[in-house]
Order: sequence, then C-alpha cells, then structure tokens
Amino acid sequence: METTPLPREAALIVNAASRKGQDLFETACEKLKAAGVSLRAAHAVKDPGDMDETMRAAVASGVPMVIVGGGDGSLSGVVGQLVGKDCVFAVLPLGTANSFARSLGLPLDLDGAIDVIANGRRRRVDVGMIDDTYFVNGASIGLSTMIGETVPHTLKRYAGRVGYLLWAIKCSVPFRAFRLELDDGTRKQTMWATELRILNGWHHGGVALSDDADVASNELLLQAVVGQSKLVLARDWYAKFFKLRDKDACSRDFHGQSFRITTKPPLRISVDGEVLACTPVTARVAPDAIEVAVP
Repeated sequence: METTPLPREAALIVNAASRKGQDLFETACEKLKAAGVSLRAAHAVKDPGDMDETMRAAVASGVPMVIVGGGDGSLSGVVGQLVGKDCVFAVLPLGTANSFARSLGLPLDLDGAIDVIANGRRRRVDVGMIDDTYFVNGASIGLSTMIGETVPHTLKRYAGRVGYLLWAIKCSVPFRAFRLELDDGTRKQTMWATELRILNGWHHGGVALSDDADVASNELLLQAVVGQSKLVLARDWYAKFFKLRDKDACSRDFHGQSFRITTKPPLRISVDGEVLACTPVTARVAPDAIEVAVP
C-alpha cells in the first residue's frame, strides 16, 4: 500500500453550477487553508463547459494536486487531463449522487472530505473509457440515460436524489426494452435488457450496485438488467437500494477489460450523468490511470 504523503499545495476548481458548488466555494477555500493546504489558485467555474480548460491550465502549471468540487459529471469531464500526469486528483463531493466519492470511501460532508485531503493518503485507481472519453465512475444505457438527458437542472439541484426518483417515474412511461449484444473479444452474448451499467466503481446514482466492482480492479463490471419488463427494472433498483438478499436476482454481471457494446435500436449513453455517446461503442478500462486522495 502506498504511504507517500499527499501534497500540501493544490489548485481548487469548483463547478459553481453543481448542486452545492456555488454555496460552498468560499467556505471550502477557508477550510482548506485552515487544514494546512496551500492553494496556489482557486476557481469557481460558472460555466461547466470551462471546467476542462481550467483543469488543463492547472495541471500545466505544475501544481502537485488538483482539488475538484462537483458531482460525477464534473469529475469525469476533467479526469482526462490527469491520465499519465504526476498530479494527485482530490475530490470535494458537491454533486447530487457523488457515486465516485462513495466508491473511493470518501466522506460526503465538506469537513470530512477536507480532512481526507489534508491527512489522507494516495491511491492509484482505474478510470473507464467509452471509446476515447474517460469516465471516473460509471456509464449507463437505458432509463438512466433518458433521465440524465431530460431531468431539469433545478429539480436536480434542489431535490437531489428524490428529484431523480420522481423524474424516473415520469420517464418510465414511454421507455421500452432494447436488444443488447456484448462482445468481449472471445464471446458474444445477446439478451433483452432494460438497462446496462458500465461500472468502474460500485456505485451508480448514489446506490451500491455491486459487491464485486472496485476502482482498482483493472477491469470493468458490466451489469445488465435482463428481460423486457419495466417492473423488473424498478424491482432491481429497489432491491439494490435496500440491499435485499435477492438484490442480484434481476441482473447479470460481466467482468472484463474491454467490451464492444451494440444495441437495437442504437441508444444514447449517459457517462457519469452526462449524455455523451451513442451505441455501438467500445467500453474499456484504463488501469492504474490516476492517483487520488483517499482516507
């Protein structure tokens, strides 16, 4: 296990449009400094489209650690700038689901997350890829994509995961199952499905979906909710949310480093909450790609 101390200097980049980003930016700056973390730069980015360029500039400046505040989409949008770089990625979970933070075992409150940045350790972890797009936690095909593509920002910002649930009920009415083909290079498997989750971590939508996925496993977990029934999809989410004994009864798991994913009809893909791709795609793992701050 790596025991090299975390850097004491960092740049802070917060997505001010994330659920708690604007409200907690100044507080985060003050608490980081009080915890002994020297901030070379601090940015409250009002336009999420500017996050990647702000991250690129921070890494190019030679700062040894970049602290990013926001949700999973904010983290995925910038993580590609750190792949192959000698710069630690630290997380302030300021989004709605904060699935990557959960998979890293980070506290979800501001004080706890800052304590990890000030007193935690380094850990090298994987990231996932959908074609050439990096993601930190997970991607999905199916109802989750429809929700992510259409959910009003104000509902997500102020109602949190409850807002997602209410919007999911609305989106489920026109939703239909799809034909799914998975090809890992040695075997093709075809099935009906209502959702496919492409997981680097074990959380999705803030819910623990697997006991087998891990951010340092050097492989992806693909989890398909099989069949054509929307009620089965609802049951699967319910069973996993409440950790029921038969929580895996409605889904099939596939482990591997690379999969070619095809659907009929072609479907859009939500990458950590942002709809960024469409099938067919190749999903693969980038092993040990970044170094993160963990407890």
